[in-house]
Amino acid sequence: MTAATPKGERRRQALVEAAIGLLVDGGFDAVRHRAVAERAGLPLASTTYYFDSLDELITVALDRHGRAELAYGKARLAELDPEECGGDAFIELVLDLLLGPAGDVEAVVLRYERLVATGRRPFLRPLMRELTVELHSLLLAIFTKAGKKISAEHVEDLIAIVDGTVVNALVEVSPDPRAAARRKLAAALARTA
Repeated sequence: MTAATPKGERRRQALVEAAIGLLVDGGFDAVRHRAVAERAGLPLASTTYYFDSLDELITVALDRHGRAELAYGKARLAELDPEECGGDAFIELVLDLLLGPAGDVEAVVLRYERLVATGRRPFLRPLMRELTVELHSLLLAIFTKAGKKISAEHVEDLIAIVDGTVVNALVEVSPDPRAAARRKLAAALARTA
């Protein structure tokens, strides 16, 4: 369903923002009709009035959240000075795009949860494929602008290294997935230099 009036569009956007907040705070299990409506300050019936299903609401929320992450990455690319693309600063930039801001373990968990959740929620596959392709292209553009001679296939390999490292680091008692990913990414980049 569409929101045909400005008020309807505001309500629809409030529901999407509420769903994003619930995803960030508690993952997919937190996104329920009642919880979304309460967080948005709207009647329960509004979730089914503005969205055909909870699946549609989740898809729209993930799309908005993923596009915001990509916009952040594109802004970082636009301001990237190739002269300042060495060592730790460059690794931190790549990790920001793959994991989110430093110190935010919940953002890391959500990023990986949405990838894994796609296995049980096939309705998310087209969106997640699209966002993944755009992220890979953005990372390749960043490597290129930084003067790093890395192929698209190598970028995928580096992402796989970070992904595997992060997932394994999340099972630690005091997880620091970013530190683990930083070490592995730095080592992988050193081998390609």
